[in-house]
Amino acid sequence: MGLKKGPWTPEEDQILTAYIQRYGHGNWRALPKQAASFKSREDHRKQLELEEARKAGLAPAEVDEDGKEINPHIPQYMSSAPWYLNAEKPSLKHQRKWKSDPNYTKSCCGAMTHDKKSCMDRPRKVGAKWTNMHIAPDEKVETFELDYDGKRDRWNGYDPSTYAHVIEQYEAREQARRKYLKEQQLKKLEEKNNNQNGEGAVSDDDDDEDELKVDEAKVDESKQMDFAKVEKRVRTTGGGSTGTVRNLRIREDTAKYLLNLDVNSAHYDPKTRSMREDPLPDADPNEKFYEGDNQNRISGQALEFKQLNMHAWEAFEKGQDIHLQAAPSQAELLFQNYKIIKEKLKSKTKDTIMEKYGNAASEEALPRELLLGQSEREIEYDRAGRIIKGQETLLPRSKYEEDVFINNHTSVWGSWWKDHQWGYKCCKQTIRNSYCTGSAGIEAAEAAAELMKANIARKEATEEKPVQHEEKRLATWGTDVPDDLVLDKKLLAEALKKEDERRKEERDERKRKYNVKWNDEVTPEEMEAYRMKKIHHDDPMKDFLL
Repeated sequence: MGLKKGPWTPEEDQILTAYIQRYGHGNWRALPKQAASFKSREDHRKQLELEEARKAGLAPAEVDEDGKEINPHIPQYMSSAPWYLNAEKPSLKHQRKWKSDPNYTKSCCGAMTHDKKSCMDRPRKVGAKWTNMHIAPDEKVETFELDYDGKRDRWNGYDPSTYAHVIEQYEAREQARRKYLKEQQLKKLEEKNNNQNGEGAVSDDDDDEDELKVDEAKVDESKQMDFAKVEKRVRTTGGGSTGTVRNLRIREDTAKYLLNLDVNSAHYDPKTRSMREDPLPDADPNEKFYEGDNQNRISGQALEFKQLNMHAWEAFEKGQDIHLQAAPSQAELLFQNYKIIKEKLKSKTKDTIMEKYGNAASEEALPRELLLGQSEREIEYDRAGRIIKGQETLLPRSKYEEDVFINNHTSVWGSWWKDHQWGYKCCKQTIRNSYCTGSAGIEAAEAAAELMKANIARKEATEEKPVQHEEKRLATWGTDVPDDLVLDKKLLAEALKKEDERRKEERDERKRKYNVKWNDEVTPEEMEAYRMKKIHHDDPMKDFLL
């Protein structure tokens, strides 16, 4: 209930006094609008006892405003409605779905049985979802619950009435056939009446009438003799083939495995009825009717298919996007275009050669007078057929220019050879585009050569000989010791002393000074001291040398 303006009523004073005594002073904002709905402790205890009785089934369940019973086991936080709903009676409406389901989908027409991708209506500018107008009705989708046999029934869903159209087609074809035969018979009768050739002609007409009579039960023999036809089985194990096979033979023909009874002849496979090799390779090809199954692979369209395969491989290797198995039509078209372009190019090349050189076969032959012509020139031959007198022998001419003098040269290029180089004999130059200098150039070249030789000789004479350090190196490093080597005893004693000190330093490197001055040169005395102090690990007396 709401607040009322005006003085306090006695009832309101009692309520306010009881509330202050119970909850204390001060927090006036916490005072709810429905302060009168608070229950006392006794009322609250009775409410709890009633709830326990309802849960135990001793008291009837609470009923909502719609007359439906409320389950007493529902927790209070679920059964009690929020304060902002202003629920005057207990109810569970706040827990139920209060939003209605959409009556449209994202499709154009708004039907619920299909999506936008499957919608067959014209796309709308604003869909039915947004306009909520002109929503199409849902389609009727039939669902069948079939058993095991029903799922595998081949005639499931077939309408037998549709077979009437097939019967009508056969009847129409039969009527057309009979009409045609009747027209042919009438035509023959008219020709018979107009014919005036006597009995012979009558007998011929009778034969024609017999030919017109068609036996409907007779089957076309061409269909029976069609050995190349292979019919596939339907619903059979393995999916094998029935009917005839293309390698069956006629009854009167000799079997291929009986043509040559030699054990080492062509192999016959009875399972596939194939014999790849020729059973009679030595027989006359004109008299043989069977040359082996491989003959079919090198005849007919087999060669064309092989060429097509090779063309596809070569085109793929050269970057063409072609695959015979994936796109056979494309490969066939490219191969046909390739052959056309190849023929055009070949004919163009042939025409170019014909225009340039002509065709001796197509030209007119020379007259007989010219072929067998005579002249007044006197020519003498010897016994071997060589010309002695009367006709000079022509020397073959080179394709290069001859007797051409350039750059004031008096001789041709290649008339002089020196140091594996060609040149001009007139000036002895080895550069082809050089200008001729004559004898002055030859003298200058000879003087330059002499000057170069003199410089080389002078350099060799003035060059100092290297110092002979070989003997010293051999004497110091111990490879070879000369026989005339003399050692100084004092220097040798000092070298032995230094060697002992060096060995002590190797044992204890801590006493070694940091700034040690080394001498790179080794004297013969130091080398002799090193040899004397050197310890061989294989020496059995090495322990006594320490």
